[in-house]
Amino acid sequence: MNDNALIEAIRDTPEGFGLNGAYYPTAMILTGIDVGRSGGLLRGFREWLVVRADECNGLQWHQLVLLDLFPDMRLQGWKNPEHLTPDQHRQAVDHLFSLVLEFLDVRNNPRELGRMYTRHETMYAHIEG
Repeated sequence: MNDNALIEAIRDTPEGFGLNGAYYPTAMILTGIDVGRSGGLLRGFREWLVVRADECNGLQWHQLVLLDLFPDMRLQGWKNPEHLTPDQHRQAVDHLFSLVLEFLDVRNNPRELGRMYTRHETMYAHIEG
């Protein structure tokens, strides 16, 4: 099963992966799969999110996805299931899958991936001096 098909399978049948529609467990399943693939699934995802937002930061991708959807969200306690309403959990999970699938299209295109990393490097070059 390729990466796109795997992400679509998790999105389409979350209960088959032990998920209940909450954002944090869904993000952790993707993190676990990524770790199991030695970082191959989501390598570059955080950088892509930073470039997409056009804002340098030190946040984890899990947090960047939330801020992309809910820009004014306070991140303190974001792992707590009560931090989001049931509707926000649904929106966040949908948004996560949408972003990962969009990212995989970039990741699988060497030119697009190269452009993304070049832009990311340019964004941080002024910080490093």
